Amino acid sequence: MDALTTTSAQARKSEGEQEQSAVVPKPEEPRTEDTADSNWSWFAPAKPDTGSYDIESQDPGSRDTEPPADRPAPSAEPPSVPRQRISRHRDLAAAIRPTALTAPNPAPGTAHPSPAAPASGTAPERPHPAPPSQPPSLDDIRPPAAAAGSAQPSPDAIRIRRTMDAIGPVADKVISYFYAVLFVNHPYLRELFPASMDHQRDRLLRALLTAAKHVDDSRTLGEYLSHLGRGHRKYGTRPEHYPAVGEALIAALSRYAGDVWDEETEAAWVRAYTAISQTMIDSAAAEEDKSPPWWHAEIVSHEVRTSDIAVITVRPDQPYPFLAGQYTTLETPWWPRVWRNYSFAGAPSPNGLLSFHVKAVPAGWVSSALVHRARPGDVIRLGPPTGSMVVDHRSPNGLLCLGGGTGIAPIKALVEDVAEHGVRRPVEVFYGARSDVDLYELDTMLRLAQQHPWLSVRPVVSDAPTRGLSGPLPDIVRQYGPWHSFDAYLSGPPAMIRSSVDTLMGIGIPSHRIRHDFVGDLVGTEG
Repeated sequence: MDALTTTSAQARKSEGEQEQSAVVPKPEEPRTEDTADSNWSWFAPAKPDTGSYDIESQDPGSRDTEPPADRPAPSAEPPSVPRQRISRHRDLAAAIRPTALTAPNPAPGTAHPSPAAPASGTAPERPHPAPPSQPPSLDDIRPPAAAAGSAQPSPDAIRIRRTMDAIGPVADKVISYFYAVLFVNHPYLRELFPASMDHQRDRLLRALLTAAKHVDDSRTLGEYLSHLGRGHRKYGTRPEHYPAVGEALIAALSRYAGDVWDEETEAAWVRAYTAISQTMIDSAAAEEDKSPPWWHAEIVSHEVRTSDIAVITVRPDQPYPFLAGQYTTLETPWWPRVWRNYSFAGAPSPNGLLSFHVKAVPAGWVSSALVHRARPGDVIRLGPPTGSMVVDHRSPNGLLCLGGGTGIAPIKALVEDVAEHGVRRPVEVFYGARSDVDLYELDTMLRLAQQHPWLSVRPVVSDAPTRGLSGPLPDIVRQYGPWHSFDAYLSGPPAMIRSSVDTLMGIGIPSHRIRHDFVGDLVGTEG
């Protein structure tokens, strides 16, 4: 067994020992879509906002399922490090400009200091944030022949997609080999990842391949990469890390792409990765002058709503600007370097407090800790806000809001946002759950409807007897309307999102007026 295989095996053994020693019950096999697939067909299509949620989890951001601690890591055939081949790509370090960041990030996993709480009776100043800015242009990724609006893919895009097709049947091996090369050649990078790699291992490579696949879509790619670059600051990612990741990427692709891999294909990937990484570096550097990589936040309220749902309210240690409908990532002190996505459950308020709806899912490390272990006084960390499911207050259209389960959290925030702006535009909310008991936020939503005559709230139960509306949420929505003058906002389980999009488009709502955030894989890359 060569050095690479030995190191990889030792790493898996060490991870397994750490998992066994953790005070975590061995769960059943989790229901999740985060496990690696046998091919890459589940990569995001042209538009990254293609909602993906778990029926047993929170709204965007509740992708918290971890594999069981005793589950072995996927095996890969014993690789040998192609050191000569990798060394040819050291020029990635020269091609990628290491934009200087203003201050180094603390090492991931360090203990959380107690936040400086605002003085009693005062609230931090909360400037109203601007809508998500236009990302930097990535037109240099592709040759001039593939200009915007061209129907023909660029030569680089063709070669990249051929590579994706070739590695699809061996996706698991590509992922394992990628990390093996990365950690053997650059062992110091291992500490940037959580102790257990089962959940995290495919997300970084998946993000890179997703970006490369959209090499000809500069607008989508620019927005996606800008979010990634800003969000990765909380992991401690530095500009000098990107060349190392690029080397591992090229090594893994060249090993498993087979006959489609040649010098032209390799050059296409090097060009794409150079542009991708530079955009992420520049986005992170630009954000350094505006905000910290993370915020400390003290839990001030922990309200249990059901046996597995809690509403958690926190006070950040400094102003935290965000928009209603967005989400953030949370890290708990019990699982360092493990971040999960959660939507804000309210619009920005003068008191500076933030609320989240958390549902504990089987094998969910972060969600279970937040629901069953967290208490007022505990300190968590928040990543930067992100997400595009925000209200366009310039539009006269009404809002058609579909919230399933804890997906009602961002819907509630949108309602509060409309109320704050004082514009009388119709807002129709369909609140879906499996049973009446699961409609934990119904009383709050009904009170809002009593306060605002432009708001209508309809509870819908799908799997149990009820005195109200019964059936799949999209089917119920189809019975009402018409919805031609409404913009749709969706948050909830993956099946609900997919069927709702199909239903709404089928009744005449164009896709650009159907909004929901894809947070499982693209924004998550960290979720």
